[in-house]
Amino acid sequence: MTTCEVPVERSAPLIGGQFVRLLGIVLGSGLSMYLLTSVIPLYLAANGSAGLGPGLSTGAMMLSAVAVELLVPRMLARWGYRVVLGLGLVLMGVPALALLFTTSLPIVVLISMVRGAGLAINVVGAVALIADLAPPNRRGEALGVYGLANGLPAVIGLPLGVYLIDVIGFHALFVIAAVMALAVLGLMAGVPTRTSTEKAQVKVLHDLRGHGLLMPAFVFAGVTLAAGISITFLPLAAGNHSLAATALFLQAVTAPGARWLAGRYGDRIGSARLLPVALLFAALGASGLVFVSSPAVVIAGAALFGIGFGAAQNLTLTMMYESAPTSRYGQVSALWNLAYDGGWGIGAIAFGTVVAGTGYPTAFALTAAIVALGIIPALKASLRTGHRDVRIPLRTPEPSSLDPDSATSTCP
Repeated sequence: MTTCEVPVERSAPLIGGQFVRLLGIVLGSGLSMYLLTSVIPLYLAANGSAGLGPGLSTGAMMLSAVAVELLVPRMLARWGYRVVLGLGLVLMGVPALALLFTTSLPIVVLISMVRGAGLAINVVGAVALIADLAPPNRRGEALGVYGLANGLPAVIGLPLGVYLIDVIGFHALFVIAAVMALAVLGLMAGVPTRTSTEKAQVKVLHDLRGHGLLMPAFVFAGVTLAAGISITFLPLAAGNHSLAATALFLQAVTAPGARWLAGRYGDRIGSARLLPVALLFAALGASGLVFVSSPAVVIAGAALFGIGFGAAQNLTLTMMYESAPTSRYGQVSALWNLAYDGGWGIGAIAFGTVVAGTGYPTAFALTAAIVALGIIPALKASLRTGHRDVRIPLRTPEPSSLDPDSATSTCP
């Protein structure tokens, strides 16, 4: 019998100190956003801007985020993660305090736009840094863990913000939202200044064709359109703060778990194979809002939509990273977040216009139809990749002749 050395690569840790600090920043920024996402539309409606005001405030925040997201990869390449993420927290937190002093629709829209810029910086920077820090063979799972941290503020903030309006009032909520963003600035010291992003492709919309980025981005935009509509208009359509808070809670609580599971199993069997199923859940859930007068259907629909939305978040993002080299990570993050915020913002503004002429049930039905249309290209992508997508079981070590610390085995 002959003994030979068979090196086996040790599994890299998924979560380190930098990862943990980044998750803390994500929590603070997310709480600042979600506490006010459904509250600002209600604040405007309560102060005489019930027409286009609610949709305009949400849409302005998200479309501002879209514009800034085009710039974030270049900002990261020039100043690094630490400075840019810190700026994002300031832009998210400080303007929330300005809401204490105004009920004017134009000023509230302007404040929403500034917060949208902070949101853009935080989400693009965080996702790009997660992709940089994660071991390549566990990137889907790492993005799933990030999804849990990113989803927890929605679980807490969306229903809590609506509920607390009647308990502590709007102004106290504005202060809390500001504190949530500014309190985590102390974690910036543990964030790396630079990674591979300093050599990144920084032109977000450059050379997209043929790289497998456009289909997941457009499909995901359709899902986020429905998400923005439900979060902005469900409290107004239902006319019942308790029902809206319950539905938003279920939508928010199911999304992070689905996002993590989609990442974990997407690493095993392929994200493209799971995406049509995620979109089916999202379409069925969105259609539940057609029956806005039925609390049971609305709640069930919110839960289904949360599952589909969360899974689609991870699957589309992972598909885009799988198609891109490291130099395009900043571009992928920005493009995916453009789809997220662009769909959300356009949906909120367009829905406010459509619902004035059709009523809520018809407008919600059109929303569900848009989500369902994404199933067609997702199925095509699944069929294209199904016959050639070979996956390694999760956490299976791979041989590496370059690792001096590799384990050895005996072979005949």
